Parts: sequence; structure tokens; C-alpha cells
Amino acid sequence: MPAYALAQVHAVEPCPDTVEYLRRIDATLDAFGGRFLVHRGKFETVEGSWGNMGLILIEFPDYRQARAWYDSPAYQDILHLRTRHMTADAILVEGVPAGYRAERSLAEHSLAEH
Repeated sequence: MPAYALAQVHAVEPCPDTVEYLRRIDATLDAFGGRFLVHRGKFETVEGSWGNMGLILIEFPDYRQARAWYDSPAYQDILHLRTRHMTADAILVEGVPAGYRAERSLAEHSLAEH
């Protein structure tokens, strides 16, 4: 099942390091089957609070590939270019299988008893 790298972006400092990071990140994804689904773009916060710079969402074939990408020498080599100049919360998360229904979570979390 697919997995995702997700970042909630709060601030970005435009600078040569940021430009270099953006020029190099695509090449780090290829070997792991990663692809951008969302890269900032238009958004609207409809509940709660959200980083004012939007969302970045990268899809991978599975969690193993997502983790391998993040840990890869190619990505680790450019990571500092982002973290020095961007404030963001980032996670890796496993997706759900095709046909997944939210009701399935009731049994997993004992929510049906409440």
C-alpha cells in the first residue's frame, strides 16, 4: 500500500540553498518511486490552524520505500539545505489499502464501545 512524506510548511527563506534543494530533490525521489502529489499550491484552512505556506505531499509505493528515500545518502546530502531555511513539520505515514472504509478503524481502536 502507498506511503507518504508530508510536510506542513510554516516559513521558507528564499536563498541559494533553497534553490539548490529544489533543483536536486526530484532526482532523490526517482530510485524510490516517489512523486509529488502536492507542492504548496492553493489551499484554504477550513478547520483548526495550518502552516501559512501550505503542504507538501510526496507519494511512494510503500512505507519501506518512503523510509529508504528519507534515509538515502542522496536525500541526506541535501536535507540541511531545507532544514536551515524552512520551518516545517514533516512525517512519513503509511496509506490505506484500496477500498478502505473508515468504519474499519472502530475495531482497531475500540471506538465502537463508546
